[in-house]
Amino acid sequence: MKKLFSLLLALCLLMGLALPALAEETPITVAEIQKYGNLVLSVTGTEFMALGYDYGDIVTVTLNGQEFDMPVGSNYADVDQGSMICRVVVKPDTDEDYMILAINMGDLATTALIAEKEKTEADPGYLWHYLVDEPVPVAFAMKEKGGYYDQWVMHQLTRSENREDYPDLTDAEYANFRVISTTGVGEGKLYRSSSPVNPEINRNHEADAAAQDAAVRTFINLADNEETMKGYEGFAESYYSQQNIIGLNLGVDFAAEDFKAGLADGLRFIAANDAPYLVHCNEGKDRAGFVSAVLEALMGASAEEITADYMVTYYNYYGVQPGTEQYDVIAASNIQKSLAAAFEMDSIFEGDLQAAAVNYLSNIGLSAEEIAAVQANLGQ
Repeated sequence: MKKLFSLLLALCLLMGLALPALAEETPITVAEIQKYGNLVLSVTGTEFMALGYDYGDIVTVTLNGQEFDMPVGSNYADVDQGSMICRVVVKPDTDEDYMILAINMGDLATTALIAEKEKTEADPGYLWHYLVDEPVPVAFAMKEKGGYYDQWVMHQLTRSENREDYPDLTDAEYANFRVISTTGVGEGKLYRSSSPVNPEINRNHEADAAAQDAAVRTFINLADNEETMKGYEGFAESYYSQQNIIGLNLGVDFAAEDFKAGLADGLRFIAANDAPYLVHCNEGKDRAGFVSAVLEALMGASAEEITADYMVTYYNYYGVQPGTEQYDVIAASNIQKSLAAAFEMDSIFEGDLQAAAVNYLSNIGLSAEEIAAVQANLGQ
């Protein structure tokens, strides 16, 4: 049967015909739902690619009776924020071999009506409750061979977790740690960073040391709840652990109501505690990037300033240089797009960003007095 299927596949490719649906040969199900609603599948990346699929293809995915068109990519950031991705990871040198269906900075499990998430105080901070029968079947068919290839190439980014691979960066830059100095923000009042305690990307010690050098007093942890952050090795010995911290345990869907509610709590924490402040998630890239942009806009920064600050992260991690096509594509498809959506603007380069930020914060639950207190604490 496998030989027959392989011959059929080769014939289809030779003649330019549509590929057979993957599920006809290899039944696939959802094996796991990750914290942010990403769906880990029961098939490996190697098995998927062996059937003739490749990076840059567009596939039609049938999931819970619905069809979704997704490009095949290697990283979540291969698509714009809010877009779907069929993520295939095959790394023989690390034994990583898996497939994930996701929405970049979104929640596919909820969007596809597969499950609903319950936040918990116990590690890992969440539970998923299925809304459909398990196991959930998944089927694939080719939509357009190579239809996303040019965009996929443009999004390719490579990062190392080894300090020695970044000889031109300071320890703070390696940790993606920096002060926010856009218009309206007081000197040394607000910082952003990768996590000072989560060791996953091997930057926590550098981030913690940089925070100590800056005498940061108040930390807004967007990624973890209290139990999770205290469970990291070395937490008790860190500078971080001795300061004011709020653990918000936010997802990555900026439009989700729980994200908005959690962000409101984080800003109230800024209003109630002393500067300097540091906003972080795990990488200090997506959630921290979005929250930093909201605060920058609130304080009067321009779209150009917000974009420039956001993109420093892509230089620190990936070496992306201003003035390049890749720089412009990343900025447009990430912070410029997500901030415009949150502020209900066609473009962040048109209109009053500060007024839009005030309106956004009001809509997520902050009072006028709370917004004024945040501005006062972050100001000159």
